[in-house]
Amino acid sequence: MHSPLSPATLADLRRPRHYPAVSVLMPTHRREPDNAQDAVRLRNLIARAKDAVQSDPEVSRADRIDVVEHLDKALTEVDLVHAEDGLAIFAAPGEHQVWSLDRTVPERVLLAQTFLTRNLIAAQAADQPYWVLAVSADHASLWNGGRERVTAHTAGAFPMTRSLPEPDIEREEQIGDRPSTFNDEETRRYMREVADALGSVLAAEPRPLYVVAEAEALTVLDDMSPAAKEAAHVLQGGLSKGPAEAVRQAVRDAVRERAEQDVADVLGELDAARGRRAFAAGVDEVWQSVVEGRAAVVVIEDNFRTTVRDDADHLVPAASGDPGARDDIVDEIAEQALDTGARVHFVPDGTLADSDHLAAVLRY
Repeated sequence: MHSPLSPATLADLRRPRHYPAVSVLMPTHRREPDNAQDAVRLRNLIARAKDAVQSDPEVSRADRIDVVEHLDKALTEVDLVHAEDGLAIFAAPGEHQVWSLDRTVPERVLLAQTFLTRNLIAAQAADQPYWVLAVSADHASLWNGGRERVTAHTAGAFPMTRSLPEPDIEREEQIGDRPSTFNDEETRRYMREVADALGSVLAAEPRPLYVVAEAEALTVLDDMSPAAKEAAHVLQGGLSKGPAEAVRQAVRDAVRERAEQDVADVLGELDAARGRRAFAAGVDEVWQSVVEGRAAVVVIEDNFRTTVRDDADHLVPAASGDPGARDDIVDEIAEQALDTGARVHFVPDGTLADSDHLAAVLRY
């Protein structure tokens, strides 16, 4: 139900579909007693989606049957026992997808030409994704990292493995030592292949990188890969085959340190922007700046949510359910900012209390 949201996956999710592309969004809960009603609410939402499809005169009979079947299949794939904070179900003729999000979403059923992806985009940005490369002399694995989990990356060349040569027992008896595996030319060739495969992944999807390995492996890999040399190093062997939670724990402190530094850096950018009057704060100002393509950096508190409506001149506070109410305006801002090439950063709650929880550095 949860998988990494790569640029290719996101691009596929956002492409136009044969109508109807059905989006079902629902906030979920991780623990009792809040999660007690999640299953009932989900069944009710799926029923609403089916009714909407079946009553839409623009949907052919064949497409109605197909999409309803895919909604039923999606429902069976939802794992509410391991729910996070939000759920997105997408269904269209010939397909369905289920996404679990560690960011809450507004309850919604929508039929359109495209899936409603803004909440996935915001969740991905808030997750602060990173890569972990775990290496040994005979195995290299790449891991998708986020705030709460790492998962194995199995696309492209990863994981990479090879057979180690048998140790030269006679030489050890004669000389009394065992030569370093990483001085062996075959091992160095293998590490070069790992470096090349890593470079391909980073070129397609740049993220912060952490490399976990023994000291000798780190030294050799640094010679082969500029990206590995610049990455945060974690001196620990035995993790090239996982498990995932052990990999996450190994990089936890380094990830936290990087996150703290990133927050300090982006707050410095906001302070500098104030000084040169290239600063926006609050939902209305930041929304206008991203719509006009003027925002270079958008900074959002982790759990900031608000509901607004457009009064034709500005976004003004509204109650959920009001005519024209926009419950996920914060996620809209994140999506629009990323679409216009801005960087989006999420920071701890309270960090932007003096900026109405949302701020931007402007290009002009």
